[in-house]
Amino acid sequence: MDMLWSGWGDPAAATPLPDTVTGLLHDLLGVKPRAAAPVTLDRIAVPATQFDAATHAALLAAVGGHAEHVRTDAESRIRHTRGKSTPDLLRIREGEVDDLPAAVVLPAGHDEVLAVLRACAAHGLAAVPFGGGTSVVGGLAPARHGAFVALDLRRMDGLLAVDPVSRTATLQAGLRAPHAEALLAAHGFTLGHFPQSYEWATIGGFAATRSSGQASAGYGRFDDMVLGLTLATPEGTVETGRAPRSAAGPDLRQLLLGSEGAFGVITSVTVRVRPVPRARVYDGWRFPTFRQGADALRSLAQDGPRPTVLRLSDETETLVGLAQPDAIGSDAIGSGAGGSDATGSGAGRQNAGCLAVVGFEGTEEDTTHGREAAAAVLRAAGGEPLGEEPGRRWAHGRYSAPYLRDALLDAGAFAETLETAAFWSRLPELYAAVRDALTTTLTDAGTPPLVMCHISHVYENGASLYFTVVSAQGDDPLAHWTRAKHAANDAILTAGGTITHHHGVGTDHRDWYVREAGDLAVDALRAVKRRLDPAGVLNPGVLLPAD
Repeated sequence: MDMLWSGWGDPAAATPLPDTVTGLLHDLLGVKPRAAAPVTLDRIAVPATQFDAATHAALLAAVGGHAEHVRTDAESRIRHTRGKSTPDLLRIREGEVDDLPAAVVLPAGHDEVLAVLRACAAHGLAAVPFGGGTSVVGGLAPARHGAFVALDLRRMDGLLAVDPVSRTATLQAGLRAPHAEALLAAHGFTLGHFPQSYEWATIGGFAATRSSGQASAGYGRFDDMVLGLTLATPEGTVETGRAPRSAAGPDLRQLLLGSEGAFGVITSVTVRVRPVPRARVYDGWRFPTFRQGADALRSLAQDGPRPTVLRLSDETETLVGLAQPDAIGSDAIGSGAGGSDATGSGAGRQNAGCLAVVGFEGTEEDTTHGREAAAAVLRAAGGEPLGEEPGRRWAHGRYSAPYLRDALLDAGAFAETLETAAFWSRLPELYAAVRDALTTTLTDAGTPPLVMCHISHVYENGASLYFTVVSAQGDDPLAHWTRAKHAANDAILTAGGTITHHHGVGTDHRDWYVREAGDLAVDALRAVKRRLDPAGVLNPGVLLPAD
């Protein structure tokens, strides 16, 4: 099944906002209903593909001569236009398709990807790898002069090998995460990678963007899991990873992870896997302030026990109920509560302060021991236990926030996210700086926002901050969000954060990535790109500025 062309996920899972919530949006933020309904797919004007016969023949030959694997119809091209950021959705809902691919090409394996890339280089076509289409940072909208093709990897969806002794598996890049988990579970294993995009994102996309899952405290980031990968480039194949670790020069895996299709197309990865956990439990905890909660998380991250899931919502996010997004609009949330009275502490008490979700997975014995030891640390840090109900609600709704974003757009609100990370000592300054930049810029534009944040991933030395912003759309939502986003990006670098923790660079963060990395480092990466992609066809302008 394809994702909704003008929004997120499965159209059957979309739910409109209740009247109580739309009323609050109007009263608190001045949100007004949209003046006009979004365009329908059949009303979008799509220019004809301007391929000459030789180019089309070369692409067709690259994928075995099957016409259904080189698609130039309007719907296929629209469905592969840009990603799923709020600006992306606003533009496609207006019928704006200036980033439309000329064709969608579907290779069946590594050799066909090589052939497609060589055909693109020979005929002056850019190539943009397309997995689940879930990019929220402009990763699928190349800066190019001329036509490009979307290289859809969905046919490359196999589990190539499992090594139960070494606990590794080799997965093709087009394999969607739920299918990967099902294939691994048949062998008794799990990858343990569950980002918010889990239902739609692909293995190759995880690698290309250095994805981080919601259970990263226990399983690690995706780049921690990758032991080897295979890369297709117009110049040939790069393979890495013949051992779990090596001192044989710089680690080329780390050069290719996060490269976002600029150096080549990742066609398969070898990852470490773990046994499917026998037990899973997620508890809710309340802290009086975000600072106290952050200190408690730091204590667990540094001194243990390290939970599998560890996240903390600030006061605003807890008050709104976004920590449990599937509950938005319920009677409890609509009346300002953050959860169910089933916690035993009452919705009002849970809603005060900051909600943390602390989860353990593993054997029954390990889960019980870790949970008890963590509870002692959290109580000592000022935490109040809320029981399992908040954790169950979080687990049930952990993938629903993008659907909520679409419902907010339908109601006339603007909703977007951004994220960053820093060392623990810099985190309070970073949190304040980004909140201030977003609030000031959007308020000055006449659309005062609601700014929420949570700590979503923790490490011994630091953590990530994930911000959600909701405001009225205003007369020109794209223009005033661009100003706010740029202000937040500037604030992140000034406060000592990284421009992205797990969303990736894309075109949205590219110029700030250059500032963060420095000109010399970027020139070195350009040299790599010139060797692997001398014709400059691979996702131009994404990750690195065009030469």
